[in-house]
Order: sequence, then C-alpha cells, then structure tokens
Amino acid sequence: MTDKIRIDVWSDIACPWCYIGKRNLETGLAATAADENAPEVEVTFHSFELSPDTPVDFDGDELDFLAGHKGMPRERVQEMLTNVTGVAANAGLEYRFDLLQHTNTVKAHELLHFAKAEGRQAEMAERLMSAYFTEGRHVGRVDDLVALAAEVGLDADAARGALESDRHLADVRADQAQAQAYGIQGVPFFVIDGTYGVSGAQPPEAFAQIARQVWSERQA
Repeated sequence: MTDKIRIDVWSDIACPWCYIGKRNLETGLAATAADENAPEVEVTFHSFELSPDTPVDFDGDELDFLAGHKGMPRERVQEMLTNVTGVAANAGLEYRFDLLQHTNTVKAHELLHFAKAEGRQAEMAERLMSAYFTEGRHVGRVDDLVALAAEVGLDADAARGALESDRHLADVRADQAQAQAYGIQGVPFFVIDGTYGVSGAQPPEAFAQIARQVWSERQA
C-alpha cells in the first residue's frame, strides 16, 4: 500500500494569499478524489510570521497597518486589498478587510501546534483564517483563541494551559528555522513529499496536477 503524499504548508494566519492558497489546495485535491487511483494526501501546516513585530492590539485598520509598515501610499494599499478581495472571492472566500483586526499571530501559531497534537490542526487552521479574514474576530489574545479552539471541539482549559505556558513556542520556532533552512522567504509555500517546492497561491488545477504526478511516481 502506497504511503500518503505529504504536503507541508508554511503560512501565516494573517496572510491573505495563504488562505486563498489553502482553499485552492483543498479544491485541487478534491478534484482528484474522483480519480480511479485517487492520490492520498496528508497536509500539515507550519508556522511563518510575516510581521513578528506587530503588537497584539494594533490601533488602526489593515490600511493603516500596511501603509505604515510597508511605507506604501494608501491609494496603492487600497488597490492591493481590492485585488486580493477579488481573488479570494474567486476561491469562494468573502474577505472583510473593513472588519479585520490586525494582530500578532505567534499565539495563533502556538494554538495550531496544540491542535496538531490533538488531531485537529486542519479544523483549527480553517477556523483561525475564517475568523480573521471573514468575521473580524481577534486572533491574537489568549481568551479569543481559546474560544475559537472550543468551537472546533478542543478542550478550552487544555488550550488555555498550552497558550499561557508557551508550551508550543519551541515548535513555532522550529518551523521558522526549517523555513529558513529551505530558503522560504514568502508564504504560502508548499513542500510536496520533501522534494517539490511550490510557491504562492497556485490555482486548484496546479495542485491537482502535482498530486497526480507525485502519486503516479510513487506507484511506479
């Protein structure tokens, strides 16, 4: 029996292209499910902080953050947000930058590692990104993260204990060190079976193609 294809995804909760890339990956893999010899895939999410110096409670909206952090004209930032909102819509996601609460994401990454240990990482990643980009929920404070953890069926007290103790901070740092070793400078970044690197929010068809290709190579 052929082992599952391993897809390791480096991403940040606060990266709009990462949520699009996640959804496109899922759509592409779903398209292969009807194949006579459908690829079997295991997806694991890894931590990458785009702006580790961001405060937990940022005073301003996404426009303020990007204009200040990137030093870009506000008009250009607005064009970028409008563009990515349109791309997200094509992927079936309704981005609400008017509601978004910019924050530091290190605790969200710690929560993803806790969820991984509990077998709920995929559900937690989806919940965090949806909360951040489409619902305007805060994903930087422990109380808010514990509430989101409970929504996907994780034990709230255990999640709080993990976050307050920084138990999974070393796991976050290990992911970041691995990204550096791979030379990953932007996310999303997908590593297929430790062999193929795919950068950016590729279309679903690209993910379907590479899954079929790797599965075929495995069978051969």
